[in-house]
Amino acid sequence: MEGAFTGFGQKAIPFLKALDFHQSREWFLENRDLFETELRDPFGDLVETLSGRFAAAGLGLRGDRKKSLFRINRDVRFAKDKRPYNRHLSAILSPDGTKMEQGVFFIHIGLERCFAGVAWWQPGPALLLAMRQAIAARPGEFRALIEALKQNRLELDAEGCMKRAPRGFEHVTAADLAAAIRNRHFAVRHEVDPAGIHGPALVDELVDFALRAKPLLDWGRAIAAKVPVD
Repeated sequence: MEGAFTGFGQKAIPFLKALDFHQSREWFLENRDLFETELRDPFGDLVETLSGRFAAAGLGLRGDRKKSLFRINRDVRFAKDKRPYNRHLSAILSPDGTKMEQGVFFIHIGLERCFAGVAWWQPGPALLLAMRQAIAARPGEFRALIEALKQNRLELDAEGCMKRAPRGFEHVTAADLAAAIRNRHFAVRHEVDPAGIHGPALVDELVDFALRAKPLLDWGRAIAAKVPVD
């Protein structure tokens, strides 16, 4: 039954483990009811519960069970790995409720780990350039962001950063600014204990994380507001 999030089913992670073992459409169809009751339907409840809480907190992030969840099926058209199913289920809440926006909240429930993120993830060239220019031109603002995140027990994710300075930013020599400018995205993460996904307290945990990550959303939104829309 759809409604407030009460927790993922106890068989949510075991289902993902079994699906990953079988990796067959026949097995998935035979166990689809389990997928829906233990994992997908609770995930929809979580997204919609978070959407309401985020609205009340003025975070400017929303989603619903139809638009926010990613499919459990993998896109294998151009992949060497032809396994048909993911080892996780995930969803995005964004300013307009779609997966196409930047400045988003992401939640991932998977075999290896469960985590949430707030991110400007691989922004388009114009926005990424504007973010890099903002770091170089207004270092005080960027350092204030980093300090605010630190006070909130968060730090920027350096995964996937460039090894060298992008063209036009070779003049930035301060180590912290140069490292930030090499980022391809700007994101913070929160690790979720898999044992804690089975109860409603997960909602408060994720809302708390989103509020602690709000400085990153605000910083990016102030920059994005000045970037011309194509």
